[in-house]
Amino acid sequence: MFLSLQLLLLLTLTVRTGGYYQYTTNECLASSPDLTDVEYIVTYHFNKDPVMRFNSTVGEFVGFTEFGVKQAKYFNGLPYLQQLQGELESYCKHNLENDFSVVLEKAVAPRIKLRAEKQPSGGHTAMLMCSAYDFYPPAIDVYWLRDGKKVTTDVISTEELSDGDWYYQVHSHLEYTPRSGEKISCVVEHASFSGPMTYDWDPSLLESERSKIAIGASGLVLGIILSAAGFIYYKKKSSGRILVPS
Repeated sequence: MFLSLQLLLLLTLTVRTGGYYQYTTNECLASSPDLTDVEYIVTYHFNKDPVMRFNSTVGEFVGFTEFGVKQAKYFNGLPYLQQLQGELESYCKHNLENDFSVVLEKAVAPRIKLRAEKQPSGGHTAMLMCSAYDFYPPAIDVYWLRDGKKVTTDVISTEELSDGDWYYQVHSHLEYTPRSGEKISCVVEHASFSGPMTYDWDPSLLESERSKIAIGASGLVLGIILSAAGFIYYKKKSSGRILVPS
């Protein structure tokens, strides 16, 4: 499983005066965990339009407007250029390493739930759902096995859904026609696991659920019968009493 990663630090400095709007953005960009491809980008904007930009990969300022070209030429002749190159190490890599170790290296294992959405009846199709909850990072692979072979049809899966609290969830549905003796499994691959985790579907769970429902229904009926008998007994006892005035 390939896990892509992009790190970004963004600092914005703004100045407003006389109806004009000038601001500077400082960006640290990287796409690899070892931070070997970090770029430090400083962009000067005027009224939302970029005027000039420094890119650590290019090594100098580049202008985007007539004024920006003049300013870039001026800044490229200053020691400020070497200072910006130094901030690639002192500012970008330092902060990105901290963020990576504190947040991005953390992996939280998903909580897996495998259940029947539609139970088979009379040879008709059934629907199973395999859900993964509360995991991080969001990259995850959920797929089905039928008798050890990967299922490639009759499968519908959602994208990774954000819970809004750094955690994610994902759901995969399998529609199938049950066969005697078959084995159906849900497989989950995630960065928090040392390898693929397999969760086997147990059809006997359906029988146990039906047994629980039957026991609960029997208890309800028995309770109603006992309550009715008690009420009838009370009425009979009440009607046989003779009230004597004191």
